[in-house]
Amino acid sequence: MKFMMFVCTDTQPETDEAAVPSIEQWVADTHDKGRAIMGERLADATTATTVRVRGGELLLTDGPFAETTEVICGFDILEVADLDEAIEIARNHPMAYAGRIELRAFDPLDL
Repeated sequence: MKFMMFVCTDTQPETDEAAVPSIEQWVADTHDKGRAIMGERLADATTATTVRVRGGELLLTDGPFAETTEVICGFDILEVADLDEAIEIARNHPMAYAGRIELRAFDPLDL
């Protein structure tokens, strides 16, 4: 199964910094072992452009699509056996402690 793992900030991070695993170890355990296909940090949300079309008119908005204090700051695409394995990978990511991780299974289009 493929999952998109959204790496997000959070307003209530873990306060015990000693409990936070290293990103280097996480990368070695996931990307280097083929359980993550790719992953990247994203530029700051203030650099986002939101695109909409309404009534045939192109509407562009500077910034993210939602007003929120939490933002998506990166992503990883996981290829794993099931949701349980994706959860295990996500729980070991440093941002699960400093932020939050959202997992979503891919839902391929049948064209």
